Amino acid sequence: MRNSSLSTHSPQNLSETLSQKTMEGEIPNFVMVWTLVVASLSYCHTIGNLTSPGTTRLLFVLPVFFFFFYLPLHLTTIFLGGPSSFFLCWLANFKLLLFAFGKGPLSSDPPLAHFIPLACLPIKFRTDSEKAQNQKKGQKSTLNYATKALIFATSVQVFHNKESIHPKILMFLYAIYMYTGLELVLAFVAAGARVFLGVDFEPQFDEPYLATSLQDFWGRRWNIMVNRILHPTVYEPVRNISSRWIGKEWAPLPAVLATFLVSAVMHEFVFYYIGRTKPTWDLTCFFLLHGVCLSIELIVKKAFRGSKWRMPAAVSGPLAMTFVVVTGLWLFLPALMGRCQADVMAYREYISFIEFMKHVGDFLNVNSLLSIVSR
Repeated sequence: MRNSSLSTHSPQNLSETLSQKTMEGEIPNFVMVWTLVVASLSYCHTIGNLTSPGTTRLLFVLPVFFFFFYLPLHLTTIFLGGPSSFFLCWLANFKLLLFAFGKGPLSSDPPLAHFIPLACLPIKFRTDSEKAQNQKKGQKSTLNYATKALIFATSVQVFHNKESIHPKILMFLYAIYMYTGLELVLAFVAAGARVFLGVDFEPQFDEPYLATSLQDFWGRRWNIMVNRILHPTVYEPVRNISSRWIGKEWAPLPAVLATFLVSAVMHEFVFYYIGRTKPTWDLTCFFLLHGVCLSIELIVKKAFRGSKWRMPAAVSGPLAMTFVVVTGLWLFLPALMGRCQADVMAYREYISFIEFMKHVGDFLNVNSLLSIVSR
């Protein structure tokens, strides 16, 4: 309903309508949502001090679990609603499930000031040994992020000229913007946590375009925090159960498929929060396809384990990335751009933000003038 009605407005009226909506509704709703999040996580922290890990703690935490699936419905923008839905219904909920059983980052009994950001933000407090290792390895440079910011900045110009760009090329450019945008947003959130909490943080992406295989891409380079959350909540339990039936050697295969299935379901939730449209299950097909192909990759690696024959990384890497890009353009990006109209939403919100900053500037100038006159 929302998407169809948008097409009947001119771009100018559309931006003005969204600007008014954002200023009058979205920002207060955003404040309300995150105020409730802080209150809910404070409650969970108290429950952790009063109960032991297990079923009892789980029963007390479950209302917050379902509440976090409900809260993102109050947000409608891609820049505020999209990250909030990811942080709440995915990161926070999965960490709370681990917390209920005394596992995960929240089980280390952090103070409330650390418990809340640890629960819902893509951050990880590092140990001294991890900090020392990171200093040797080196964090991403300012130039790295500046380059990605410049790349992402070209998205506005591309959107203006998208009618003259071939659809396949446009989708490929949108894939680049999606990656750079995600990395910048998550890095900004983690950097904010470092400034206000005084803790070190980890980059959420490790140059995924340098992956040498699907296992390397999904397991070590793409959205690292999600991988660390899905591993103890989905992968390990399924692997342990499967090992009783098919043995330890083959148990990772159903565990991989289950992990990708859960990831697919969570992506369907996040995309619903962004677009408010019924799922077309393209996303589910995308992740199940990658789960199957990653399982096949693991089987092939097992078959050639100890063999002298091994595909060079210079060959396996481009093959893996070609597969990721092709399947992404086929199944993932159409769901994001077609079903959610993410590019249209992002452009509207960009215009509304510019207009908002102009209003703020005008307001500050008027106040400054009045203060001078009053003197």
